Amino acid sequence: MKTRTEHDSLGTKQVPQSAYYGSEAVRAIENYPISGLRFHPVFTWSIAAIKKAAAQANLSLKRLSPRIGRAIIRASEEVMAGKFGDQFVVDVFQSGAGVSQHMNTNEVIANRALEILKYRKGDYSKVHSHDHVNMGQSTNDVIPTALRVATIKLLQEFYPTAQKLEQALSKKARQFGHIVKSGRTHMQDAAPITLGQEFSGYARAVQKGIERIRNTEKNLHELGIGGSAVGTGLNTTLAYRRKLIQNLNRITRLNLKSGINLFELMQSTADFSSVSAELKTLALVLIQISNDFRLLSSGPKTGFNEIELPARQPGSSIMPGKINPVMPEMLTMICFQVVANDAAISLATQAGQLELNVMIPSVIHNLLTSIEILKNGIDVFARFCVIGIKANQKRCLEYAETSYGIAAALNPYLGYSRAAEIVKESVKTGKTLRQIIRERNLLPEHQLREILSPKKLTQPKVR
Repeated sequence: MKTRTEHDSLGTKQVPQSAYYGSEAVRAIENYPISGLRFHPVFTWSIAAIKKAAAQANLSLKRLSPRIGRAIIRASEEVMAGKFGDQFVVDVFQSGAGVSQHMNTNEVIANRALEILKYRKGDYSKVHSHDHVNMGQSTNDVIPTALRVATIKLLQEFYPTAQKLEQALSKKARQFGHIVKSGRTHMQDAAPITLGQEFSGYARAVQKGIERIRNTEKNLHELGIGGSAVGTGLNTTLAYRRKLIQNLNRITRLNLKSGINLFELMQSTADFSSVSAELKTLALVLIQISNDFRLLSSGPKTGFNEIELPARQPGSSIMPGKINPVMPEMLTMICFQVVANDAAISLATQAGQLELNVMIPSVIHNLLTSIEILKNGIDVFARFCVIGIKANQKRCLEYAETSYGIAAALNPYLGYSRAAEIVKESVKTGKTLRQIIRERNLLPEHQLREILSPKKLTQPKVR
């Protein structure tokens, strides 16, 4: 492999001649051969967007020469277009604060700018990764700002997908509104409910989960960019900060603004932790829904068999014809990962010290991963599972009519104690509640039919 020699503050390094990254990225490759994982592409896009916005600001303030500034802007735009994805080579488990990822980006943009200006890669006397690409910036304000932009952008893709799941569940709630079934509490027979009512609860839980995430996202629109190394704005001006954010808003089309307190935004990753916590809460809701789907579809001969999930693939290598609830299983495992990611983000958030939280690479990787896998998992769960669910109406009604839960409706007429005696006798003899009440002549037939009508038991009386 042909190499070029690059110099940095620690000495010299051999860099592949064709590479757009430089010596600091090479050092990171050597230092962190950990997982083979890379940050989400939207994060790379966001750093490049900041570089473009900063170059535009520095150009307008005449801090950058037009020739260099335009080259940096063009190089940044090419990175945003995904042209150099293979040049971002640093592992997600890397130096604190994301310095390695930041410098990897600065080097790629600097070397591409050099190429645009017809200079050789590595000739940083012409375009420098620190002095020009990083002018007025620090890892400490760029990386948290990039994560804020990346998270908002990825959430914009997440919301419509999550809403499709809520809509699919709501549609099933309406479709199953007439199907009466036995309710279950403590996994035991309880008062009747309709399958539609059950699904309406699922839909509302997802809807509230989305609303909670939206509420926490609002804080991410405050940026610490312009705070430089520790929040004081060293080597910057207020005009630079204002222009950078204006430019970034034009580039991203997001409603971004300078933070009320740049020190807080640099010290703390609590805003990211809040978003992660609400993603985790939604994941917990989805685990419960997935588990219910597995229970309700269990069998089909020896389980509940109240709903039928779409068959997506053969379920066994030895048992012919077996079909498993693979989509709820898949979503549950994704949600487990989201919960685990939130734990890592929580630990990283509390590990901030003084003017900086250096554990932000962990936050970046885990937060963006959670949004991505939850988005993709919800998408296929809605399309390949929820939309195609069918109800076993006969089985549902059978359970509703034989459930001991309907005995609760007898309380106003027979009293709790007598109703409990009837349930015990039903358990002992196998007779239905109706049979026992008739045999004992406890209620007139017309009143019994009225009281124990499963459909009427699923709605409150008007008066």
